[in-house]
Amino acid sequence: MPRVDYQKQAQDYYGKAPLIILGSGASAAHGMPGMGMLATYLVANTDTSGLSASDILAWDKFCQVLLDGVDLESALHQVAVTEELTSRIITATWTLISFEDIRVFHYSLQNKAMFPLSRLLNHMFKTSLPQINIVTTNYDRLAEYACDQEGVHHYTGFSHGFFRQRAAPDGIKSARRVNIWKVHGSLDWFKSPLEDIVALSNIEGIPANYRPEIVTPGTQKYQTTHLEPYRSTIDNADLAIKAANSFLCIGYGFNDEHIQPNIMAKCIRQNTPITIITYALSNAAKELILDGKAQNYLAIERGEIDEQSFVYSSLDKTRLIVEKNIWSLESYLSLIM
Repeated sequence: MPRVDYQKQAQDYYGKAPLIILGSGASAAHGMPGMGMLATYLVANTDTSGLSASDILAWDKFCQVLLDGVDLESALHQVAVTEELTSRIITATWTLISFEDIRVFHYSLQNKAMFPLSRLLNHMFKTSLPQINIVTTNYDRLAEYACDQEGVHHYTGFSHGFFRQRAAPDGIKSARRVNIWKVHGSLDWFKSPLEDIVALSNIEGIPANYRPEIVTPGTQKYQTTHLEPYRSTIDNADLAIKAANSFLCIGYGFNDEHIQPNIMAKCIRQNTPITIITYALSNAAKELILDGKAQNYLAIERGEIDEQSFVYSSLDKTRLIVEKNIWSLESYLSLIM
């Protein structure tokens, strides 16, 4: 018998109707590119034609920093890039992520059981919950696809339809709804020629005179997120975090200053329970959760092989080794359902 009944702990935390936090690891499980693949793609595919000499110099420096082994986010902080060069980087980022996003969508059309998140949402809605909140730093639409597969309405800050415009939360009525707060933007958000932000469904390219609204890592990240629709989205995410009775983090690395301060404040000040499931716990997650002041936590990462898990629990400071996969969302569901 293990020292810690991690299954009961997982069930107790889940029973508090957690706010779901999706990080890049949640998408990586479906083959979406991570920071490493994105960095390689950007170096090879960013359009630098017609850039000024200073922009070319900055771009060459940026590429060299990446080649020296610095991660993408750190590289974008180290090298100051202009608005024009940032725009080129955003376009290349959008192109790669969108291509992979559409690939996942087409695959999901043939595979009804593709998204464990669908089953999680369905299970949560078997209670009297009217709404579920998801906070994510991802640009992709995998959370939206998971909702669609389960026949659940979702809201991302816009009206329904193909040409979607900004809409307040109370402007969208449905008996049950998943709110998806995308704090770094989304592949379907664009700045229109009228300079307002719209969301365009079902397109596979950037329309003429429209600009993608996604926030790449780097020095302009925090400047951009003071603008709409990011400001409202982050405000709504903060409200959801402050109201949460529990957190379920899926593939989230705790490397984003927009959302984790409020998460940590809840965990430390109010002892709000937090569950983390991920391929590998980030250094930030270990520092903030395992070595920090969180009182109620359950963190599960992959062990040395897929069919092994490392479990860290606030009930016992010693790492527990479990000889099965409970670190993926698919397998985590077996603990709580």
